[in-house]
Amino acid sequence: MSWCYKYLTFLMLAIALLPLSAIAGASQDATTSDVSTIQNLSCAGSAPKVRPKTQNTTGWQERPDFGKYFQQAGVEGTFLLYDLKQKQYLVYNPQRANTSIIPVSTFKIFNSLVALETGVIQDENEVIKSDGTPQKFPNWNQDQTMRSAIAGSVIWFYQELARRIGQERMQRYINLANYGNQDISGGIDQFWLKGDLRISPKQQIDLLVKLYQNKLPFSQKTMATVKEILINEKTNDYILRGKTGWGWDFTPQVGWYVGYLERGDRVYFFALNMDINKPEDTKARMAITKDILRSMGLLGAGSRE
Repeated sequence: MSWCYKYLTFLMLAIALLPLSAIAGASQDATTSDVSTIQNLSCAGSAPKVRPKTQNTTGWQERPDFGKYFQQAGVEGTFLLYDLKQKQYLVYNPQRANTSIIPVSTFKIFNSLVALETGVIQDENEVIKSDGTPQKFPNWNQDQTMRSAIAGSVIWFYQELARRIGQERMQRYINLANYGNQDISGGIDQFWLKGDLRISPKQQIDLLVKLYQNKLPFSQKTMATVKEILINEKTNDYILRGKTGWGWDFTPQVGWYVGYLERGDRVYFFALNMDINKPEDTKARMAITKDILRSMGLLGAGSRE
């Protein structure tokens, strides 16, 4: 018997045993709420869908003007920016910014931290050889280091790291860091790709802030190494760190770009999440982010991809 049928059986039995006076005195609101609860339960063997959690949005400023960059790219999504000094969030599509979504390759940030901390890989330059299995992209068919694998988002490399780490140690660090919903079921080398791990754009930023401030449960050396391999661009004016993600096993497909921009004494954290309907849409992840940062005067002219 499923959890749902057990719950309904218990609920109906409890109502049947109530004194008539209690039933007669029950408020209409309570009755309506109970009926609504029963009607909204699914007894098809799965739990009700989890809605976005209520978040404290004090200090959040909606920026509908950011939406034009999504519209120009022909995609739907959300963009959340956090100004650390001002402690202010700027957001387009706040509901989606608080919705938990599978992290796909953005999890490589955390996977790198755990792998280095546990010593399953010596450092960011140790080579792991390809086993010769044909891969989705040509550059994935080569031997890889952590540095090259995070830059090329090489899945097999990080699956190997996760297998070396193991379920128990991975879960321990996930819990210590309070990563997303902390659910790594679905296979030690699949949970962030097709399994049950979920994280919201807001939680992505929370994690990145802790990484920047060296407040994650890892050594200073480990965090410094991961920060260094996350650099996407470095100029005299700013340093841009980030990691993309592409979940092609979903409909619509999932697109991510998360990271942070250091400019002088200011740090801006960002998380973009969007739908991908065709491979060409993947370019919009970084392009939209850079367009928004550029519109705010935070990023210089240059490549949009």
